[in-house]
Amino acid sequence: MQIKTIILGTAGSAPTITRKMPSVAVIYEGDVLLFDCGEGTQFRMLDYGINPVRVKAIFVSHAHGDHTIGIAGLVRTMGMNNRREPLEIFVPAGDERVIQSLITFDRALIGYKIVIKGVRSGVVYSGRDYEVLAFKLRHTIPTYGYVFRETRKLRFKKELAKRLGLKGEMFAELKKKGRIKVGKKTVALSQVTWEQEGKKIVYATDTRPTPSTIVAAKNADLLIHESSYKASEIGLARQRMHSSAGEVAALAKRAHVKRLVLTHISARHRTDAELLRDAKRIFSNSVVAKDGYTLVI
Repeated sequence: MQIKTIILGTAGSAPTITRKMPSVAVIYEGDVLLFDCGEGTQFRMLDYGINPVRVKAIFVSHAHGDHTIGIAGLVRTMGMNNRREPLEIFVPAGDERVIQSLITFDRALIGYKIVIKGVRSGVVYSGRDYEVLAFKLRHTIPTYGYVFRETRKLRFKKELAKRLGLKGEMFAELKKKGRIKVGKKTVALSQVTWEQEGKKIVYATDTRPTPSTIVAAKNADLLIHESSYKASEIGLARQRMHSSAGEVAALAKRAHVKRLVLTHISARHRTDAELLRDAKRIFSNSVVAKDGYTLVI
């Protein structure tokens, strides 16, 4: 099954003419999951054809306004579009009140249930054939990264199954029972199947590079990581608890990820050239995302 990822907003703390506030959409079998929801996220969703009613959950990395303010308008638009399904919003435990204030500040009538959940490390959400896990990051306030992980899939060894005489409805029966009789032989499910690892997407912002990210991102298909600064600004990155492009590339290399996408770009950078050069020098399969950057895996 294909997973579509759209980087809706790629700016750091302040927007620019070309970069809007942070948000990432992951779309899987019709489900839309939002990771962060900066100001104007719903406008970017319109730009890229994402129906707000299809959003199953919002995963907030931390309670700074540049990552949360878009929730206020989005939940109201969902109501105007006759949403009835409950919406779950995840935020670091202890900061639930920040999200609650965004929902209730103007006493709008929202005709569906909103459930705000405090996040700690581990599995925080399960959908059909996927789950979302949280892991700790290192910023100025409590912050979490998220892993979208497709569940493992059982695949048949087709040629072997065919040689053993399996056909038609036998496959479904074997999956249900674990073993079946085929002629004079008994065939066990484990004989003719293998487990395919699910695809994995990791989102980490705002943060210093951390060992927890390396663990979470191990062998990931896609790592989306903040890169607020270039290599020559590493002092600022350390002071403000953010990351430089070179540091993130080194992390991606250690984690053996397949692709690195840099986002949360500081407004001080007029072009992507230096950030991209810093990253590619260490990890060749790196991209500096622009708003709307889309990847299907």
